[in-house]
Formats: sequence, C-alpha cells, structure tokens
Amino acid sequence: MVKKFTIPKQVSHVTETLEKAGFEAYLVGGCVRGLLAGKKIKDWDIATNARPEQIISLFPKTFYENEYGTVGIVNEDEKDETLKVIEVTPYRIEGAYSDFRRPDKVKFSDKIEDDLSRRDFTINAIAYSVSKGQIIDPYKGQNDIKDKIVRAVGNPEERFSEDALRILRAVRFATELGFTIEENTKNALINNASLLEKISAERIRDEFVKIIMSDKPMLGVVLAHELGILKYVSREIENGLHVEQRGEHIYDVWEHNLRALQHAADSNWPLHVRLAALFHDVSKPETRRWSEEQKQWTFYGHDVVGSRVTRKIMERLKFPVKLTDTVSKLVRYHLFFSDIDKITLSAVRRIVKNVGSEHVWDLMKVRACDRIGMGRPKEKPYRLRKYEAMIEEAMRAPVSVGMLKIDGAKVMDVTRETPGPRIGWILHAILEDVLDNPDLNNEEYLIKRTLELSKMSDKKLKDIGESGKEKKEEREAEEVGEIRKRHWVK
Repeated sequence: MVKKFTIPKQVSHVTETLEKAGFEAYLVGGCVRGLLAGKKIKDWDIATNARPEQIISLFPKTFYENEYGTVGIVNEDEKDETLKVIEVTPYRIEGAYSDFRRPDKVKFSDKIEDDLSRRDFTINAIAYSVSKGQIIDPYKGQNDIKDKIVRAVGNPEERFSEDALRILRAVRFATELGFTIEENTKNALINNASLLEKISAERIRDEFVKIIMSDKPMLGVVLAHELGILKYVSREIENGLHVEQRGEHIYDVWEHNLRALQHAADSNWPLHVRLAALFHDVSKPETRRWSEEQKQWTFYGHDVVGSRVTRKIMERLKFPVKLTDTVSKLVRYHLFFSDIDKITLSAVRRIVKNVGSEHVWDLMKVRACDRIGMGRPKEKPYRLRKYEAMIEEAMRAPVSVGMLKIDGAKVMDVTRETPGPRIGWILHAILEDVLDNPDLNNEEYLIKRTLELSKMSDKKLKDIGESGKEKKEEREAEEVGEIRKRHWVK
C-alpha cells in the first residue's frame, strides 16, 4: 500500500541524496509513528544500508561521535530554527546486553528488517520510504497505533532484559500517547522492574521528565506505581499513599500531590513548576502528628523538611543544580501566606527576596496547584487575588528620588551646596517635574534645573520640595490603587 506524507524538504533531501548514491533510506522510529498518527513531529531519524564513512562523504556538514554508527547531518538552512540536525544510522544488528543498558557489540546490516527487529515496541518498528511511499511493518505496528497499544517487539522478556530503560519507556509512551500496555508486555515489565536499578540516574531522569511534561502526567505516575516501577524513580512520592489529611483536604497526600501536578500540566506550566507541584507535600507523611487539641492531623514543618527531601531526590536523579535549587525553594516557601489580614508588605518583600523576583509568580502557580489539588473550584478566590496584588505592589518600582538620573552627590557637586535639607528639597522638586514628564529624566535637563533651584531661598525651595513629596505620595497611591483594581481586591 502506497502512502504519501508531507515531509520537510530538508529531510527528503537527505533520503534523496542517499538513494541517488545507490543506498536505501527509510524514515524510522518515532517520526513514522507520528506520521501515521497525524501528530506533529520534532525529530526525524533515518536508517540506511550505507556505512558511516559513506554517509559522511555525501553531506558537507556532519558529525560522528558515537559507537553505534549514527551520523548527525547539520541542516544548512540557517533560517530553519526547528530542524537543526537529522540523524542517519546504518541498519544494525545488536549483540547481547550484558549490562542491561547497551549492546556489547553492534554489527552493521544490509537489511531494514534486521534493524526493525532490534527495536523496543511495535509502534516504533515501522519504516517508511519517502520516495516510494512504501511502509515496512513486520510487527503490525500500524494496527497497534490504531488500537492504541504499546506492545514489545518479539519476546518482551528479552526486550526488557536487553535494555531495562525500556520498562520506563513503556510507561512514558503509554502516558504521552494515551495508549494501554499489552498484557504480555505488561507482565514482562513487572517481572523485570528491578532491572531499573542497573540503569543510570540520568537516563531514568530523562524518561521521568518526559512523563512529567506530558499532557497527563498524573496517569503516568499512577501507572508507574501500579506496575511497581515508581519506587525506582522516587519512592518518596509513594509514601503519601493512604496518608489521610482531613481538614480542608478531601484526598490523601498521594492523590493531592498528583492532582496538583496535573493542574500544572493542564495549565501548560514549565518543568520546575510541575516538579514543585508534585513534591510540595512530599514530606507530609513523616511530619504528620495527631493534635488532640485541634482534633485533626497536623503537618508542621513539612515545607522545610520537604524542601530538603526534594533536593535529595533531584540530586539523586542528577537534575541540574540550578533547577534543583529553584524547585527546592518553591517547595520550601509554598506555605508563604496563611491569613490575609496579617500579611504585611515587608513579609511579601521577604518572600520575593527568598525565592527571587524571577520565580515569585511561579510560587503563586504552585500555590494554585496546591489549592486545586484539594478539589477546590478553579475560580480565583479573594485570598489568592489579594496575594497577587500584594506581590505586584511589593515588586512595583518605588516612586522615589532613586528614579532620577541624578543623586545627592551630583547635586552637591554642581551647586556647591553642603549636606542639609536643601539637597532633599531640590531632589523632590526635580522629581515632581519628572513625574509630570518622564522625558525630562535626563542628566542635561536635571543639572540645568538643579542650578535654577539652588538659587532659590530656603522657603521657596522648601515649598516646591514639599509639593514634590505630595505628588510622589499621590502617584504611589494611584499605582497601588490600579494594582488592586486589576486584581479586584481592596
């Protein structure tokens, strides 16, 4: 059966070049799966019977730095920012996997069928010829795409014992694609789950991140737990199972954290917010105490302990230091307000200082995830809007003489005035001019105006300076009023 798909010209150029040189060239892997499922494709992989040195000889810009024969072909179209590199790999047959991670030996082959036989799942073991419109599908991967099934190629026990990361990849594909895992594949996955202990933290992290960044990460984490593999990623997440909270919470800690994560995904928020949402209450189990006085469970200090636990999890999984710091801070300060009647701007400013101005709004997102994770409606309550207004107010650039492109030292330098109240009067008088016309905030005008003001008597200068102070206070009140109006709070 002939099928024609729209292929980027840079990709078809590579396949055409290989074929014109007398070689075969097929699209393989995820890009073929995406074409058949009608999905947007990010990465394009090509398999060929050409050897690495033959591939390199056909293209002007390539790189080859691996033991598996994969040659990276650099896209020469500088205007195309979406497709930097196209990977071309010779057909290959793999030997035994003694370390459960990589083949001990790789042998190049002349048959596309050999290449497809070594792949992990049927949905990834399909090849497509751009020039012929021909699909090669020896394992009926097209049927599994249609039926939404993740099925191992051949014997699933062998596939997972070859590369144990495929165990987590099965969960990732099921999560990303909304597929179910075929029964024999699922059983083999469960039987071999412990092999994940032999996989590097970096590889596990990368698959975990893809699950977290999918549209339905909650389903992925639940599936990983049900199959007995989540503990090889983070056992700490599972500690929240059946840990009741009561009070405002209708879910146990486990489900609350997962619902918080799912809200972050539904909102299309970035990785650091999603991770903070997942981990924000990770330490409630170990901090839970029963209060006879309150007749409910308390979790004092779970934010502080949770921040430390989050850091350990992320360090164990080899996350970048900067990301680890950010997520740990968001977990540490996710309880930043409790009573809006007792909140002060100075407390808000401390929060901004602690998490950084670049992440304070991410903290609000984590707060929103926490709230939705309790089963609350999505509409923002007054309290949340008040928090946002106070953060914006705290971060507002102050209306002050510090805005001026001249300072007290400069005033004394050009006027020969000595330190005293006249310097402050001059600065406030200048500030009044600038508030009326921001274009006047340039050194040439400010020096000229400073000299004019310095010639005035103390009384007249004081009157003008006090007027400037009043205008400053009026402007501040206006700005704060506008902020509160935007957030519908008082």
